This record gives sequence, C-alpha cells and structure tokens, in this order.
Amino acid sequence: MLSFLRQPEQFDGITVVTDAPEFYRHMADHVTVLPIAAATLQEWRGEFDFFWRIKIKALEYVHQHQPGSAILYLDTDTFLHGSLATIRAQLEAGTALMHEPEGALSQLASKTEQRMWQQVRQHSFGGVAMRKDHQMWNAGVVGIPAGRAAAAIALALRICDDLSRQGVTPRLIEQFALSVALAETGPLAAAAPQIGHYWSTKTEWNAAISAFLLESYLCQRTVAEEVAALARFDYHALPVKHRVRSTRGRLEKLMGRLFPPREVSYIE
Repeated sequence: MLSFLRQPEQFDGITVVTDAPEFYRHMADHVTVLPIAAATLQEWRGEFDFFWRIKIKALEYVHQHQPGSAILYLDTDTFLHGSLATIRAQLEAGTALMHEPEGALSQLASKTEQRMWQQVRQHSFGGVAMRKDHQMWNAGVVGIPAGRAAAAIALALRICDDLSRQGVTPRLIEQFALSVALAETGPLAAAAPQIGHYWSTKTEWNAAISAFLLESYLCQRTVAEEVAALARFDYHALPVKHRVRSTRGRLEKLMGRLFPPREVSYIE
C-alpha cells in the first residue's frame, strides 16, 4: 500500500478486504476497509470447500461495491516499483493483467501441472473447451478493466467450480480459472514490469519489510513519513524469485526431526 501511495494521482483508491480490520487503523485515512466475517469467508469457499476460491469471490465483492471501476487485485507479497500510469493506461485500454505468464499448462513441467493437464485435456470447464495453448498465469496480480469485470469474474467462478466438481488437483485451480477467464474475455498482459511479486523469496523480503516497519513503529512515523522513507528503500537489493528444489525442503524437515533443539527451557 505504501508503494502505491508514492503515485497517488494514478489510482482512485485502495480497498482492503480483510477479516482483521483493526490491523489497518494506521492507514484509516488512506484506504477503504471492507471487513469480512468468518462466516462469509466460509461461504466464499463454495460447495467444494476450496480455500482459494475466496480470491475470486473477493474480486466479485469489490466489483459489486465499485461497479464502474477497474480492479487491480494484489497478493500481500507484492509491491509497486514501476509506473502505475502504465498499468492504468493498459486497464483503460481494455487489457487485463496478471503478474506474468508461466507457460502453457500442457507444457509445464511440475508434477502438479502435468497431472492437471491430463485431468483437463479434452474437457470443458465453465463452457470453455481446454486447449493446449491455454496459459497458466501467476495470479499474484489480477487487473480487470471495468467493462470486462462482471463477465470475467463470473466466468472465472464457473471454471473454478467446474474444476472442483470434476476433481481436478486443487492446488492451482483458482489461478488457472482466472488465467483462462481473462484470456477468453479479451487481451491479457503481464504486470511484472511494474509490480514485484516475491512469492518464492518471502524469507528475505519479510525480514527487510519487518525492519522497515519496526523503524516506523519506533520512530512513530506518519503514513506520509513512511511513504517518504520508502523512497530510500532499495528494491533491487533482494531477488524476487528463486527456484528451490523440493528435495531441499524435505532434507531440511528431516534434519529438524533428526536433530531437534536440545536443553529447551521456559520461564517458570
């Protein structure tokens, strides 16, 4: 949010959809908070109890509150480092955005994606026949032009629910549903040149962001002072992407079990 507030003239407002509205008191003069109850979040998971369906329902919810506006959805592990004017121009021209293309589902190499392709090939979902050239896009950023929002979101929900209904491997289905829906309803482009998404390097970025926010807390910065301080933040110092073999994760878990901490003590 602070990174976007560096270019306030290029957007109409920031909306936070959250079940923890108290976390945003500091930003009260700069954002619109739409509180969501736990019961609503459960309802948004749908009849197949799919957690990530919530993302598509949140898009629908914001569109219902702001039907005449383009939507730029962002995961929390994102930041604006480029030109928001460029993003605005793309949306106003009718081009939808997702963070970046990851490749045709039929050609992707992970076991999850290979399994998904075998499950969806020669089938239709939400009325869309799956093709070999249907791309998987990263959904950390989802931008939808105002004139396309209702149709694209409705189609994404239908595809997502059909994928769940037919038992497709669930890990990436909301992402694939959005990818297909936005590609089927008009042009789709990458937001990566303007927006960073550090989904695979959270440890490094969270440490840097925590240090920034701790300094803000201790110095009692206003939001304006935080935005000014952000101008000194080096977005190029940390990688936004790296690929770690799954074997490494399994070995780290194994080492943790084989060599747990010793002499652990608590205050009595």
